[in-house]
Amino acid sequence: MNELLWIVLLFVNFGAILLAYRIWGRLGLFIWIPVAVMVANVQVTKTIELFGITATLGNIVYASSFLVTDILNENYGKKEAGRAVVIGFFSLIMFTLLMNLALFFVPSAEDFAHESLVTVFGFLPRIMLASLIAYGVSQGHDIWAFNLWKKKWPATKYLWLRNNLSTMVSQLLDSLIFTLIAFYGVFSTGVLLEIMITTYLLKWIVAALDTPFVYLGKYMFNRYEHLSISTSLF
Repeated sequence: MNELLWIVLLFVNFGAILLAYRIWGRLGLFIWIPVAVMVANVQVTKTIELFGITATLGNIVYASSFLVTDILNENYGKKEAGRAVVIGFFSLIMFTLLMNLALFFVPSAEDFAHESLVTVFGFLPRIMLASLIAYGVSQGHDIWAFNLWKKKWPATKYLWLRNNLSTMVSQLLDSLIFTLIAFYGVFSTGVLLEIMITTYLLKWIVAALDTPFVYLGKYMFNRYEHLSISTSLF
């Protein structure tokens, strides 16, 4: 059952990104970044069994942010991809701050949600720290590597290769940094190692499967005039 839901979640994420891109153009891609980082950092607190291995939820949603920055890098350049990363940082910091401030409010006698919020968001500062460091390092590498390969090879060739080379190495950095900071001491060494390996494998699969969607993003950029407008959004 989890495996089927995982596949459905994969296509819901990728489909939503292209839908937002089609409706709002470049702005739609920027909109997705806060969605991805906030949802992923809540989902990652849930541990599941997937394909017979232990993994954390949130891998797909988080990995989808790399699809967004690759589309931005390919269609609009390194600067616009970097702006998306900054938006992600700001969104994650404010999300964590606002939710932790909410925990300080004394709940009424009729409240039923406070304890659940404490369970999820009380752990969030550590998740946020892990996310910020991993997100900054991995996305910085992804943008740099994608742009490097883009300059090395003609823009019309090897899009699939620069997408996968940049993303898969970046996902490895992200998995190592995030897992160690977020879960060291929370799980046993064996489980921690399993989560680290399986998290990367799942992100690797997502990175491979997002390749057709990068091509669709390129096609949409060339096909629809409003997506090609180069005027800066900021």
